[in-house]
Amino acid sequence: MPASDRSLELVSAAAAAASDKLATDVIALDVSDQLFITDAFLLASAPNERQVRAIAEAIEEALLPRGAKPVRREGEREGRWVLLDFVDVVVHVQHTEEREYYALERLWKDCPLIELPEHAVSDQQA
Repeated sequence: MPASDRSLELVSAAAAAASDKLATDVIALDVSDQLFITDAFLLASAPNERQVRAIAEAIEEALLPRGAKPVRREGEREGRWVLLDFVDVVVHVQHTEEREYYALERLWKDCPLIELPEHAVSDQQA
């Protein structure tokens, strides 16, 4: 079963917020057929810890008016990999080095990409 309309709405808003904060390599994966706990992953990168935290905060602020509040939040203090769990969508904002090392998109390569609106995709794709 593909990601729900609600999940797609949240992914789109989160991707736009990440892009507004200059996140790079913003992609979304439909993991609904692989995981029963969430529909989608949003992945975004940043070159430093401060920007990782800023992107995560911007995503939270963008989803709050849509009635989405994270049920779990991890990694904010270190700022290398912030995970925001919105139940329907799990957001991973990673320092560029962590993104390359852990390569989540490679781990989830069998999952289809979710097409993001043009305004939600950064011009700074690495």
